[in-house]
Amino acid sequence: MKLLKRILLLLFVGLAVIVYLNYPKLNIISGYAAKNMASAVFVAERPAASVTQNDNNVPLIKLADTEVDQQQKTATASVYGLMNREAMYRDGLGTVLVTDDYEANKIQIKPNRIQPLDTIPYPYGQQAPKDTIFPEIDQNQLDKAIAYAFGEPELRKTRTLLVLYKGHLIAEKYLDGFTKDTPILGWSMTKSVLATCYGVLEQKGKLEMDWPAPIAEWGEDERKEITLNHLLRMQSGLEWDEDYTKISDVTKMLFLESDMTMSQRNKPAVAPPTEIWNYSSGTSNLLSGILRQQFRSHQEYLDFPYASFIDKIGMYSMVLEADVAGNYVGSSYSWANTRDWGRFGQLYLDRGLWNGEQLFRDSWTDYITTPTEHSDGWYGAHFWLNSQGKYPDVPKDMFSCNGYQGQYVFVVPSKDLVVVRTGLAEDPQFDINNFLSAVVKSIP
Repeated sequence: MKLLKRILLLLFVGLAVIVYLNYPKLNIISGYAAKNMASAVFVAERPAASVTQNDNNVPLIKLADTEVDQQQKTATASVYGLMNREAMYRDGLGTVLVTDDYEANKIQIKPNRIQPLDTIPYPYGQQAPKDTIFPEIDQNQLDKAIAYAFGEPELRKTRTLLVLYKGHLIAEKYLDGFTKDTPILGWSMTKSVLATCYGVLEQKGKLEMDWPAPIAEWGEDERKEITLNHLLRMQSGLEWDEDYTKISDVTKMLFLESDMTMSQRNKPAVAPPTEIWNYSSGTSNLLSGILRQQFRSHQEYLDFPYASFIDKIGMYSMVLEADVAGNYVGSSYSWANTRDWGRFGQLYLDRGLWNGEQLFRDSWTDYITTPTEHSDGWYGAHFWLNSQGKYPDVPKDMFSCNGYQGQYVFVVPSKDLVVVRTGLAEDPQFDINNFLSAVVKSIP
């Protein structure tokens, strides 16, 4: 009997230690589950059951029980009844995790949107795509690429796919439950959208990439040497831990902080600028905060991305989500349907020229595709590169927007191609080299 009691005591102590060590993680788990559910239901208008079965059905997150209140437009989640978190939808701003700083009754200003009518076919307008035949395209080869993308669905988990060639839609396919109108969370593709804001401001002569970051508290230490260019290239030398498997800088920022622009801003330097390359979502949100500083009012800041290029190129489905403090979460939270992600890729394929208007300088595309030191040629300025042949069977001039779980906008200038793929699996489960090389081979 004494032995049994000792065993039970040891088990109890062991369980208590496990709960103690993992209890803080529950805040992150339930926060992720609530936020993801709320955005998928109220931004993408998807069924909650599908989100539970697919999007939130990943390690740890699937431990959360999530409920949706359609009337209040909220989602709540907890893990075994612990660490209850709530996410709330706000018109024009997407959803946000409620924190102690959130004022539910505060009047929320939202971005102004403009949707003029046009008679131009997709992708340059809102009308139906032209039914164009390109005899040089190997349709059988293109069909093989599409078949690969949607093959082995439990492994590759492709949801949507689109191919543009010479500004024309030549392929498009959607998994059941998704259509051309379904908004898709871009995750870190949002970083490329944020960078484009800087390209537009540069075009307008409002800032230059070699300007020091305008942060007063950095003026008295080594951080004063950090420029906008260093931040866009993730080579600021600031401390940051981008680990999603634990309580880290990035998970605390996304699921605990009210003002996400401060997370990287308060970090010390661990190296001089350019000496190291360290991928940091905190840096992107810091840049979102710096972007806000360029405007006299919060309304002007909220309007700017839409008025300057998003609505101009017809990405009317896009929603940039904001944090509790009203800053766009430039690291992670933007939604747009697959066709609109295709427009974004086409904007870069056309080097900023859209229906006769130069939205950012032609040279901006060269800037964002110039390899950043210490990134092994894989990163430019908030865009990913293939300059060193990471994907050996894909042209080296390919560059892309990449997001968690395999959201991609690939731009291949030498082939006049834009390829959009979204899903729930990334490389190597979804083999980018195999898929993209198959698409490229269809073009002579």
